[in-house]
Amino acid sequence: MVFIRNNKIQKMKHLKRFWHWLLGKTTIDEKIEAKVDEVVEEVKERVDRIKEEIADVKEAASEVISQAGDVVDAAKGKKRRGRKKKK
Repeated sequence: MVFIRNNKIQKMKHLKRFWHWLLGKTTIDEKIEAKVDEVVEEVKERVDRIKEEIADVKEAASEVISQAGDVVDAAKGKKRRGRKKKK
């Protein structure tokens, strides 16, 4: 009986070793998933920041377009519109 009991213990030890080895292999996948999640979050933040900057550039470009019309009018010799200069 003692021999059979020790055999079962040996099998359990082998089974535990295999289980720990298997768990050790899955942590690599978990680390990869965590890294991918980090990268995805960083990319999302960058995309949001780029959208903000594009909106700023769009606003500035529309201002440049309206100012370009004033330059054309000045080249034609028209007087400046808007508030008069203070002396």
